[in-house]
Amino acid sequence: MLSETLATGLAGYRIGPKIRALRLKKDMGLVQLGAHSGLSAAMLSKIERGQIFPTLPTLLRIALVFGVGLEHFFVEQGTRPLVSVTRKKARLRLPNLPGNDAPSYFFESLDFPVPDRKMEAFYAEFPVGAKPSDPHRHAGVELIYIINGTLVITVDGEDFPLNAGDAVYFDSGTPHSYRREGRSSCRAVVVVVPQEK
Repeated sequence: MLSETLATGLAGYRIGPKIRALRLKKDMGLVQLGAHSGLSAAMLSKIERGQIFPTLPTLLRIALVFGVGLEHFFVEQGTRPLVSVTRKKARLRLPNLPGNDAPSYFFESLDFPVPDRKMEAFYAEFPVGAKPSDPHRHAGVELIYIINGTLVITVDGEDFPLNAGDAVYFDSGTPHSYRREGRSSCRAVVVVVPQEK
């Protein structure tokens, strides 16, 4: 049990409301966040309402889902120019769907340490033998640049084959999916700009 002093100090960081703001910005429900973080929707609800405070490992699991660093919950934006370097060894490789034995692709956040990002950038790898991703949509726009290999982007039922050096920009609110083609894996940089609410 936390002392009143510790509880008051932690409440000042408004961790619960910050998690809720991130979740709503992504149009994600508590059950979805639970599936991605491995936490129960009931626990997440209590955290958001400030009834309990998450441990650092729990908070980190939530932070990774949204591609933010732990400092997002503890530091206020200052007046210093924003510069953030993400080292290759610090990135975490995740499958597109948690718990899937054969993911369609793997991704690594390229900008997870940046607080309150205006965009999200990812390194994505589509391995040989990967099945096409299921169609999905999210508010905003997306840009994909192909580093190597061939990737077919299907947007609203229309296929757009892309090779190394090609790029595509599209409305990500439209159903879209990814399919690797050819004999080699495909690597790409994906930039997502969420729609402002």
